[in-house]
Amino acid sequence: MKFQKKSLFGIEYAIVDFRQATAVIADKAEKGKSFGVSALAVHGLTASIRDKKFGEKVKKIDMLVPDGQPIRWALNSFYDVGLKERVDGPTLTLHILEESHHKKFNLFLYGSSQKTLKKLSAFIRKNYPGVNICGIHPDRFREATPEEDQNDIDKINSSGAQIVLVGRGCPRQEIWVSDHLNKIKAPMIAVGAAFDFHAGTLKQAPVWMRKSGLEWFYRLLKEPKRLWKRYLITNSYFIFLFL
Repeated sequence: MKFQKKSLFGIEYAIVDFRQATAVIADKAEKGKSFGVSALAVHGLTASIRDKKFGEKVKKIDMLVPDGQPIRWALNSFYDVGLKERVDGPTLTLHILEESHHKKFNLFLYGSSQKTLKKLSAFIRKNYPGVNICGIHPDRFREATPEEDQNDIDKINSSGAQIVLVGRGCPRQEIWVSDHLNKIKAPMIAVGAAFDFHAGTLKQAPVWMRKSGLEWFYRLLKEPKRLWKRYLITNSYFIFLFL
């Protein structure tokens, strides 16, 4: 399935909504194609511009969907593409789960903690019983050795996974997806904090804040020590680039 792309400061974004993005992923899943997807918000975009090595990894990912209202606003402003909604990782995950439920896809969960994966698995089994969770792998919270990485690849491929959801946080999840193209025989989707949100280990911002582009402020209030520098630098840099 084809989709249009537009460049935002040198990074090619797919001009898709939730329905279109999910259809592309489902098509690749049915065909057993290796395919990379990332819901790339302002933090990921600015990091890919400031860090050329990371930027090269991001540019290899097949479909970067416009996560974050500022990304949507910028694409609409520059290209008048008429994007009516941002395609954020947590909501995209729900669309993928719904599609996987109807099509009985085999789903592999990669990343986050064992505790979160256990709760997320329970959430999926309760709400999307047609999904077959064929494997889980908690994050090591460090880079895998070459031997460990090959074992992970073998584990995922031998599980019969048709979709791999990756929840490692930006930029680690984008790097992992990029590095495993043509190694993992399924679409891999980097979905950010979706694992924690749907597992209930982290609370998501109210809908009105998400729609008005203030989710970053909500998350900053929840995790000020971890996120203050990220948002101060990335948001300011994005505004500078936009202007």
